[in-house]
Amino acid sequence: MKESNIQRLIMLAASDAGVTVFRNNIGAYTTPEGYRIKYGVGNPGGSDLIGITPVTIPPDMVGRTVGVFTAIEVKTKTGKPTAAQLNFRRVITENGGIAGIARSADDALALIKNF
Repeated sequence: MKESNIQRLIMLAASDAGVTVFRNNIGAYTTPEGYRIKYGVGNPGGSDLIGITPVTIPPDMVGRTVGVFTAIEVKTKTGKPTAAQLNFRRVITENGGIAGIARSADDALALIKNF
């Protein structure tokens, strides 16, 4: 299955699980004047899907629901993450976010549920 198809399945499954994710297009553009503009969150290495997972804080911590930054790098069965993608994932998880590689919708839901 193509990565774009896996990505769509993950987006649907995440939505059904109450998680809001967005496609994070990453790239660069050179203006006619020669200026290079990079775009996308975490360029280079930003995950394909980024968003917010709602987490309810227990009553002893005010009982509020907070959003946890979520980054899902979508890969096919044989796809390998780049060093920049692994670094982006590390930064997110070290700062309390949810980040990982998903090769299916089930992989993505496991990342979210095992937070």
